[in-house]
Amino acid sequence: TIEPLYFTYGVLFACGCSFAYQPSLVILGHYFKKRLGLVNGIVTAGSSLFTVSLPFLLTVLIDSVGLYNTLRVLCILMFILFLAGFTYKPLVSNAKDKEGEKKGKFRFPPEKKICNFSVFKVLSYRIWAFGIPAALFGYFVPYVHLMKHVKDRFGDSMPEEVLLLCLGITSGVGRLIFGRVADYIPGAKKVYLQVASFFFIGLMSMMIPLCHVFGGLIAVCLFMGLFDGCFICIMAPIAFELVGAQDVSQAIGFLLGLMSIPMTVGPPIAGLLYDHLGTYDVAFYLAGVPPLIGGAILCFIPWVHERQKLKERAKPVDGETTEKMLENESTLVLDTTEKPVKEMESVF
Repeated sequence: TIEPLYFTYGVLFACGCSFAYQPSLVILGHYFKKRLGLVNGIVTAGSSLFTVSLPFLLTVLIDSVGLYNTLRVLCILMFILFLAGFTYKPLVSNAKDKEGEKKGKFRFPPEKKICNFSVFKVLSYRIWAFGIPAALFGYFVPYVHLMKHVKDRFGDSMPEEVLLLCLGITSGVGRLIFGRVADYIPGAKKVYLQVASFFFIGLMSMMIPLCHVFGGLIAVCLFMGLFDGCFICIMAPIAFELVGAQDVSQAIGFLLGLMSIPMTVGPPIAGLLYDHLGTYDVAFYLAGVPPLIGGAILCFIPWVHERQKLKERAKPVDGETTEKMLENESTLVLDTTEKPVKEMESVF
């Protein structure tokens, strides 16, 4: 029966993927500063590589060894992530935590460390965290319904899987290109790359019903994949700019959680529109509207972020700020004292 798969392949597998994906975005910012965009582009481009290659591999595996053994092979691929997780070692740590480690005390982390809602006090992050989900209501509509749209319009004669290949290939290329471009854009102005990507994603989605030639659909998918890669690869660098390294893990976690709601709701609504209208045209037109709205919202972030910085500089330093400054200084001192020791160890 299919019901157990809802829990195993649905809930459990999704939880495992989220536990693996979110730290992979956060850990990079602790190791790379100057080329964080490029590093995120390289790491996230791996998913595009398997988006292109995995469908062919799955077809071969199912035909040769069957469905059950194919799922076992996929489990082996997941086990590689299990091993890769052991390589994560955060370099940014709290001075209080280090004092606790020296004393040998073990304590469960306080609730504010598990769910740190203080990131929502940052106005620029609030705009970003609600603007991106607003832009993603139609994000998965082309990915889910494009194949059926091609069959309805062109019949079975056209190789619709070519469109997914185009999306995957150009998405990987976009992550590499725009990740490097983001390194040259200072501060929160990196958000403008996401604004441009949402504009083109929305425009390309609206152009899908206008394509009456299969070659036109290929061109649309090439551009859509390129700017999809731009949107994905600069999420972590923007989060680091808005909230800093200490709170970036919670910031990305909240963002991904909020993103999941519109990304889940969009495709079923498009399916309902198809059931009532008998065509996907209206669904694709409507799917292009949220990215345009979300992109317009994100345009305010750099301006708001700069105003916040000016206010913080003008404020008198309070006790909490002093404590954070002392913690940052202590971590810097520890890092500088640890570096010569590591160099001596490497020499020996």
